[in-house]
Amino acid sequence: MNENELSKIVFDAGLKIHRKFGPGLYETAYEACLEYELVKRGLKVEKQLIFPLRYEDLLIEKAYRIDLLIEDKLIIEVKTVSELSQIHFSQILTYLKLLDKKLGLLINFNVPLFKDGVRRVSNGFYSDL
Repeated sequence: MNENELSKIVFDAGLKIHRKFGPGLYETAYEACLEYELVKRGLKVEKQLIFPLRYEDLLIEKAYRIDLLIEDKLIIEVKTVSELSQIHFSQILTYLKLLDKKLGLLINFNVPLFKDGVRRVSNGFYSDL
């Protein structure tokens, strides 16, 4: 399954969760529900992965953490903010670069319409799903 197919499954699962609860929960609650939904759908989901960062001779063992990695292909960052900002996009772009992945989804559950909170991020660009 490629990244685009995975992103459609993730969107569908996120929509189901958002329809049930709407905005207002903590990020960790949405993340746990999303993980549950994706595992139920037969996907390999890794949660709260910590990665090292090397800078010259310096090794930072716990340099960054991604919310969800789906099938070792798709990075998911879950947010519950009033508005996505440039720092959120920069964060996921950096994760994509450091992990050599092609696609990430930035999902903000704190919106009235779920589709308005989902952004595809890849190759330095981002767009609505």
